[in-house]
Amino acid sequence: MSVLDPSLLNRFADIVGPTHALRDANDVAPYLKEPRGLWPARSPLVLRPGSVEEVSRILELATETKTPVVPQGGNTGLVGGQVPHPAGHEIVVSLSRLNRIREIDTLSNTVTAEAGVVLEALHRAVEAANRLYPLSLASQGSCEIGGNLSSNAGGTAVLSYGNTRELCLGVEVVLPTGEVFDDLRKLKKDNTGYDLKNLFVGAEGTLGIITAAVLKIFPRPRGREVGWAGVSSPEAALSLFGLASERAGASLTGFELIGRTPLDFSLALTPDARPPLSGDWPWHVLVDISSGRSQEDARALMETILSEGLEKGFVGDAAISESIAQGNAFWALRENISDAQKPEGGSIKHDISVPVASIPEFIARGAVAVESVCPGARVVCFGHMGDGNLHYNVSQPRGMDKNAFLDLYRPMNKAVHDIVRDLDGSVSAEHGIGQLKRDELLATAPPVGIDLMRRIKAAFDPAGIMNPGKVI
Repeated sequence: MSVLDPSLLNRFADIVGPTHALRDANDVAPYLKEPRGLWPARSPLVLRPGSVEEVSRILELATETKTPVVPQGGNTGLVGGQVPHPAGHEIVVSLSRLNRIREIDTLSNTVTAEAGVVLEALHRAVEAANRLYPLSLASQGSCEIGGNLSSNAGGTAVLSYGNTRELCLGVEVVLPTGEVFDDLRKLKKDNTGYDLKNLFVGAEGTLGIITAAVLKIFPRPRGREVGWAGVSSPEAALSLFGLASERAGASLTGFELIGRTPLDFSLALTPDARPPLSGDWPWHVLVDISSGRSQEDARALMETILSEGLEKGFVGDAAISESIAQGNAFWALRENISDAQKPEGGSIKHDISVPVASIPEFIARGAVAVESVCPGARVVCFGHMGDGNLHYNVSQPRGMDKNAFLDLYRPMNKAVHDIVRDLDGSVSAEHGIGQLKRDELLATAPPVGIDLMRRIKAAFDPAGIMNPGKVI
């Protein structure tokens, strides 16, 4: 953890030129602040390469000099995987300048995009070609494709389209040695040996730097409807999910569970927001239907699902959006929940997944566990019920000192995660491991699995320069 020599920093800076080698504290600062403010960070240098060749030269020099490197995309990660060590001995490599969309192929239904392309920009480009890239995240206005791939991002459309790994057909990666692994192929079927791309997708920059990828795109739906249902319990929501899956099949593109508390938070934060329903329901469900046939078909599917839900008693009340604007307003209430927790004080986060059928049991047991650790704490439960992924966060009791509450982070995590493991779930569903969950991964993952990961890390990065201290 020695301080980096100024002459070495000059060698790195020469690769990208003075304009794109940031050293001034004010210029470096935005690359050191992550969204949760949990990890102090320091770095003497941020490099902003503009080509794959420059990334290659950076990593070749880093391996030669054993200089630790932290790859960074849009800096929206929530587990501290994208920020350097506070000792200040690591260089940040920002991929934001690698922001070209190299090709959109509407026959193969693929897009080839560089790592620094912002997700929302990719959406717009693909939509202009009358196609859909389905990855949808609350941070899509600033998160970048390289970060999406490195963290195997999930989002709201996993139910129908899968997570980022399932959307990726090929990658271009610069290895720690500076070698470039060019696997930018559009093949949907390829059984020629090990699937190497999936070693890098989800590796959080610990094995190499993803510089581009070939991603699946889809025909744009011809009809879309958004519905909102008030339900009495997670069990009722699960029954509604079963009904919606049977009636809509692959047309069911979103099924989000939202507790009363997170909805109240979101309504308080969102200007001019109105509750979708008049009743005071303890749980809510946001349903998204996309039809490849017509708007009328989407509407008919939504009406069938919600009316049958009402008849069977799964649903207490329901509404279907009457315009695109109203549908977007429904989704805004869901997407604003993350920001809406900040004014409520300290928050202890859990990004978990359990088998879909186990969600009601997890929620019931979780409430008891939270109360045992901190009486009066407010459970903020919401997320992607259709794929078993819940954001099970806990806000401090009203009036409690924030720091005293945050001191309970570890015991609260343990109480919640013990239930997750008992239900054969995962303590990291879509945010990754980073720094936040590294020790827990090492303590709880199968020893053989940890050993295999260590072997892979050693094989790809024997000098140990790639994002040290993250994941493993």
